[in-house]
Amino acid sequence: MKKKKPKVCLVSSCGGHFMELMQLLPAVKDSNYYIVTERNISSAETVKKYSHHYLLQQERKNVSFIFKFVINILLSVWYLIKEQPDIILTTGAGASYPTCRIGKLMGKKVIYVESFAKLNNRSVTGKLIYPFADYFFVQWPEMKKIYPNAIYCGTVY
Repeated sequence: MKKKKPKVCLVSSCGGHFMELMQLLPAVKDSNYYIVTERNISSAETVKKYSHHYLLQQERKNVSFIFKFVINILLSVWYLIKEQPDIILTTGAGASYPTCRIGKLMGKKVIYVESFAKLNNRSVTGKLIYPFADYFFVQWPEMKKIYPNAIYCGTVY
């Protein structure tokens, strides 16, 4: 009897977090996976060849943040119900948090990879996801002092 491949949701905001997420594609190549990211010029071109969904691009310091965050929560719930992933893999940032938090409440495994840019302090998203992540990876050995239960894995680049 052949074992079912896990379904993986790869989720991140756009920009550098998305670039790091794309570096993790070889890790899921033998899985059934889809991508969730914010829609912008660079991500739209990259995700064309993959199964994907979009979130609204949100920035914490923008006056429209709360409105977009609520919409992203609703979109995250919809995508999780529609796709039924087994695992959520994320590199952050804020737009990925609802998918991770809601996914965890739904019994999904959450894997977080702290940003390459974080050498000696935590990201906001890392701080929020660390307490409930099933696996929490850091890319610099120094970060083990900040996240003692994290797994140092080297860099994704």
